[in-house]
Amino acid sequence: MKRLSTILLLLAFSCSAICQPFTMNVGGTLITRYNYTSDAYPSNTFNIRMARLSLSGRVMDEFAYNVLLQMEGTPAKALEASVEWQRFSGFRIKLGQFKIPFTFESPISAIDQGFYQRGMTSYKLGGYNDRVGQQSSTGRDIGLMFQGDLFEMDGRGLLHYMVGIFNGQGINVPDVNGGKDIVGGFWLSPVAHMRIGAFGWKGVYGRVYEGAYAQVDRIRYALSFDYTPGDWTIRSEYVHNHGMAFKNPYGGNLDIDTVLGDKADAWYALMIAPLKPGKLHAKLRYDVYRDNGAWDRAYNAYDFGFDYCFSRNLKFSAVGSLVNDRRLSAGSHNYFMFDFQMGLRF
Repeated sequence: MKRLSTILLLLAFSCSAICQPFTMNVGGTLITRYNYTSDAYPSNTFNIRMARLSLSGRVMDEFAYNVLLQMEGTPAKALEASVEWQRFSGFRIKLGQFKIPFTFESPISAIDQGFYQRGMTSYKLGGYNDRVGQQSSTGRDIGLMFQGDLFEMDGRGLLHYMVGIFNGQGINVPDVNGGKDIVGGFWLSPVAHMRIGAFGWKGVYGRVYEGAYAQVDRIRYALSFDYTPGDWTIRSEYVHNHGMAFKNPYGGNLDIDTVLGDKADAWYALMIAPLKPGKLHAKLRYDVYRDNGAWDRAYNAYDFGFDYCFSRNLKFSAVGSLVNDRRLSAGSHNYFMFDFQMGLRF
């Protein structure tokens, strides 16, 4: 890891010095955490949630590129590698591996997102640890996307659109079925700092095992709202899923999980309020996931906490969570979780 980082830094400095039309910025994110959980199998541990190195810049002014490397775990791997043509604000073209255009929360950085993990809308229905059994892909896939801002007023676009064509298999893997996922959406900004959006996702997730092939549908829509005046954040999203899931996550066989069926949904509502603007915030979130679309297997989490920003680059966050998870065995539905994180960006 150290050797790879040194090579990338040397490459950045040499390119900046030699190739004047080419710029490169080196940055990264580090999040360390302590987590305590009091469920049927209590845990109490320190770990590294995230360690990432990013390279970004421009080529000939019209093109922007981004490379994001995940450094925790073995081996290091590419999370993002993309180039976007940005000559026109109303029509941009992006190619490579990057975040799919689905929900407001998914593209928000892990430090700014506010809680110990993203809501279940992203986590289980947005390509993170996806319900269908796809490898963990941090909401990213490989493909081509068009996006732009239209009808500009007071320095903001009243309408933003985005639509992409993707493999549908997640990061760093080729397509296995020849089909493509279509993912896209739009949002309106009727007043400053407010967005009202809708997204759709139509495709399949395929799996090959011992020469055989099977696939499950992935048909989803999302409704999104956020309002971020000053140092406040108010956000809520709903995602509905139609399509089956593989029984064994991340590979192993082609068995379909008939217990889950072909319906699922998730939603959350959150508020982050400044107690001391720019420094100290209180936060609340209600997070729900129904993996079969019914309450008999619902996950409900009531999250509450605080964060303190020493600077834009350093934040400490503490969150407690009261969880009722009906997917667990009887008598184990309710438990408490506490999470403390240090987030550093450079």
